[in-house]
Amino acid sequence: MELLLVLLVGILYSAGIYLILRRSMVKLLLGFMMLGNGANILIFLMGELTKGKAPIINGESKHFTDVYADPVPQALILTAIVISFGLTAFAIILLKKVHETTGTDDLDSLNIQDLDI
Repeated sequence: MELLLVLLVGILYSAGIYLILRRSMVKLLLGFMMLGNGANILIFLMGELTKGKAPIINGESKHFTDVYADPVPQALILTAIVISFGLTAFAIILLKKVHETTGTDDLDSLNIQDLDI
């Protein structure tokens, strides 16, 4: 399972970098989204895949006695998903406004002197 996720991280990173290097703003945004998803899976892998109970200590115990799943990587990934959703929504609106203003999504054709701002 871990090997499959490592391969998935590599595929997402390579596809994300490939899309970032394209000239289209939409492909640039998709590349950033793929890199973010690859980073989330990498954080998930670094937290070690363990099947266990919730990390709750009984009142009479002073430490964990059973195997438990670490909740920190899952909380980090959940936070990263929410932040990336907000950032993606903002970037889509920004790209739409740039496309309405310039009429293109080609990054090489954007020149600030040509815009009537």
